[in-house]
Amino acid sequence: MDNKKGSVSHVLHTRYHFKYKLVVEGILCGAFAGMIAIVYRILLSSCEQFLSFLSIYIKEHVFAFIQWFVVLILLGLLVSWLLKKEPLIGGSGIPQVEGEMLSFLDQKWYTILLYKIIGGCASAFAGLSLGREGPSIQLGAMAGKGISRIFHRIRMEEKLLLTCGAAAGLSAAFNAPLAGVMFALEEIHRNFSPSVLICVMCSSITGDFLSRNVFGLGPVFHFAIEKTLPLHMYGWILILGILMGILGVVYNAATLKVQDIYEKFSFVKPCYRILFPFLLSGILLYFVPVVLGGGHFMIELLSERTLSLSILFGLLMIKFMFSLCCFGSGAPGGIFFPLLVLGSYAGAIFATFFIQYAGMDSTFLSNFIILGMAGFFAAIVRAPITGIILIAEMSGTLQQLLPLVAVSFVSYIVADACRSKPIYESLLERLLIKNGVNLDSFHGEKHLEEFAIELNSFACEKKVSEISWPKHCLLVSICRKEKELIPRGDTNLYTGDILVVLMDDEDTPYIRHQFKKICSNEK
Repeated sequence: MDNKKGSVSHVLHTRYHFKYKLVVEGILCGAFAGMIAIVYRILLSSCEQFLSFLSIYIKEHVFAFIQWFVVLILLGLLVSWLLKKEPLIGGSGIPQVEGEMLSFLDQKWYTILLYKIIGGCASAFAGLSLGREGPSIQLGAMAGKGISRIFHRIRMEEKLLLTCGAAAGLSAAFNAPLAGVMFALEEIHRNFSPSVLICVMCSSITGDFLSRNVFGLGPVFHFAIEKTLPLHMYGWILILGILMGILGVVYNAATLKVQDIYEKFSFVKPCYRILFPFLLSGILLYFVPVVLGGGHFMIELLSERTLSLSILFGLLMIKFMFSLCCFGSGAPGGIFFPLLVLGSYAGAIFATFFIQYAGMDSTFLSNFIILGMAGFFAAIVRAPITGIILIAEMSGTLQQLLPLVAVSFVSYIVADACRSKPIYESLLERLLIKNGVNLDSFHGEKHLEEFAIELNSFACEKKVSEISWPKHCLLVSICRKEKELIPRGDTNLYTGDILVVLMDDEDTPYIRHQFKKICSNEK
């Protein structure tokens, strides 16, 4: 029997001792990915601090302002050259990781690590409105892939390490280990199982531990929550959720539209199109420097003082338009943190309006700022659980947990009712089309995946023989609590059972979709 790596026999043989390696591999991956994310975070923070100094300096030295535009052009050309050498470093990096998980893309991990860091730092140094969190996820995933390739792991293990690295990257970027775990499972891996959960948690906690040793134990946001929203104010939350859902739909549509506009500038070479946000950044540096970068300056401004409605709305619109221009250009950087900033300002506008005109208690301003973040995130990314946990960890309090749940799911439902696709799903589709992906051309290795049977799902309380299983896969075993059962035709399936399925890489997207229908209670 063939026992080479990736073969059926090898995959089945390694399964029985595989779980004992998960903890070690998760910690190793978390350490590597966490260190890379920490270095990236330090470099970007240094760039933002330099911009703060430069914004003051150029107002006193006009000639320095002109010189800065020369620097911006050079930075733009550098980023353009990097994108030409390695196109997959463009944008946030999350769609690239999702494409890798689906076996549609095969990124050179060492090239991505080097070029993404250089390109991201160049974009941050120029002041582009891009976040560090999406790139940190891609960098973490590539660190996981690097470990897989160095130690010659099979494809199944590699995907687990990709997920681990992504979780550690987000954890280190935000000091949010639980959010790192949830995002990796909810958005990247899209499969919950005990084995995956163990290694991802080990990785995320390791990344967070390293990050807190560098950046401290405090939360990312420092909003003073004086008291929890009383139950009679939950009507305001409902209104805010609806508003955030609509704004999320607008944001997604605008993001994709701006990308289309950039593509229509066919008379301008691609290498020169990217110069537009760099030059625009130079103008904003002189007039509105607070909108530059990921948005930390704007968050600090919001937390330190009370702003008028006109200022809040003006900053929101400028940040919104500038973020669209930056991300649409394809420059290395994400939308993760900028969209949280936009959500916070939308929440601040909502609360300030009702404080002034409806008699709302002004002490609840910070509450609605945080709720605006969660609602906007849920409407755009369509990962509400991640958003809830993320904002709770970033704000350093669980007092807002119930309001966060309420606003997130209302905005999620509104965005879904408007038939707006999750932003990363839309970006992945465009990426695959741009790269000319042919689904019939993939002939990957064999690997195992696990699917949990949910309550009231199609498979629940049925026999194995009663289910029409997808083609090109094999049901290997059934994990029930601490036991592992060999499936037979008369084996009954129950809620909580974990189905272990053997499949080819090339058939993974189709099989995942079919098993979701069988095992999930979604209609």
